Amino acid sequence: MNTSLQFLRLAKRGEIADLRQLASTSDLVQITGRLIHGLQRERGIANLYLGDRSDRHLGQWHAQVADCAALVCALCDNLAGRHDDAARAGASARLFNRIAFVLEGLERLPVLRAEAEGRRLTGRQVVDAYVRLIAGLLAMIFEAADGATDPAISRLLVALFHFMQGKEFAAQERAEGIALLAGTVDPVASRAHLTHLIESHERCDRIFRDFAGAAQLQLAIALQEADMVAEQERLRRLLLTGRLDTPDIRSLGPTWFACCTARIDAMRIVEDRLATDLLALCEQRIAAAEAELHELDALAVALTPAAGSRPCPALDFFGIEPAGTARPATGVAAEASTTRHFRPHLERSILDLVIDQRDRLQAMQTELDETRKSLQERKVIERAKGVLMAHRKLNEAAAHRMLREMAMNGNRRLVDVAEAVLAVSSVLPE
Repeated sequence: MNTSLQFLRLAKRGEIADLRQLASTSDLVQITGRLIHGLQRERGIANLYLGDRSDRHLGQWHAQVADCAALVCALCDNLAGRHDDAARAGASARLFNRIAFVLEGLERLPVLRAEAEGRRLTGRQVVDAYVRLIAGLLAMIFEAADGATDPAISRLLVALFHFMQGKEFAAQERAEGIALLAGTVDPVASRAHLTHLIESHERCDRIFRDFAGAAQLQLAIALQEADMVAEQERLRRLLLTGRLDTPDIRSLGPTWFACCTARIDAMRIVEDRLATDLLALCEQRIAAAEAELHELDALAVALTPAAGSRPCPALDFFGIEPAGTARPATGVAAEASTTRHFRPHLERSILDLVIDQRDRLQAMQTELDETRKSLQERKVIERAKGVLMAHRKLNEAAAHRMLREMAMNGNRRLVDVAEAVLAVSSVLPE
């Protein structure tokens, strides 16, 4: 059998295996998204309970905890067989590490709930704990997006990740607003944090719009035009600029929660659409790759040794047509050609397949590099914020604000400033 054809078939089988792994990851992303949404709602209700200083929200909280428990079981069931894949999925080592972190947090979640229900934790501690767990779940999706090898799937994963990250910022804003209305946080610091969350959501939304498809973008735009957005904007201005020490304002916690929840639930519709489209795209890519593999298998059968066959001209590989050599006929004439001319025609088609595969992979790699650039820049910015938080004793919002101000003052890109911070971090004292 032609050796190049053997490796073309192996390459196609490897591509199909990668796509099936992506389809499996897409299923995990869908389940993870449902759990994140449930935990976001649970965090908001817990804040209502702690801020109200009564038990009127306790039943609602218990019901949400039960819903999340079912979602945790669904996630664990999905993860149950994934440890068997570790040996053959070396590139997913970071993903498996993220999964281990999340499972550890989920095991400790009942203790957090018990402490919060007994009011032995502050609202800020509870919010930060949920933020940490949800960040771990989002990191799983980030690693899935970073590991995708198909450009179209990678773009959709990047869009989905940033939409989910933006939704988390919106959910944190809901919790922060409840705490601010309840008077359990410092209003100056809380308003600064609210501003940071709003800006972070807008930043994620811009990246989502750059990578989303037309149908998903249209659905998201329709969401932005909903009445709930206008009502939330009115309450948001009140939180950021209005007086918060009047009884009427203090009683707005449930109203703010309901308004934010309506918008976040609507965002979940877009998130579901993205996850569904992602799985459908994986299945479409798998079907196309399997059809191509079937054609290669048929070609291999046709190229079995036959009497009277002659070798394919060696100079074809270099783009040189030997003098006096006529190319095999095509179309109807090709079907009428003799067996003696059939094999060279097929072997020449193998060369065409090799060249087409090379060009396709190069185009895919170029597009994939552009898609991953967004993720890599995010990593650099997050690492730089970590350096500033450690050495300047800043919180995450203040570190991001410092990076942004440095970029604006120097008329430079945010990622360039982040890279500069990382470049000098090695000489800073521990």
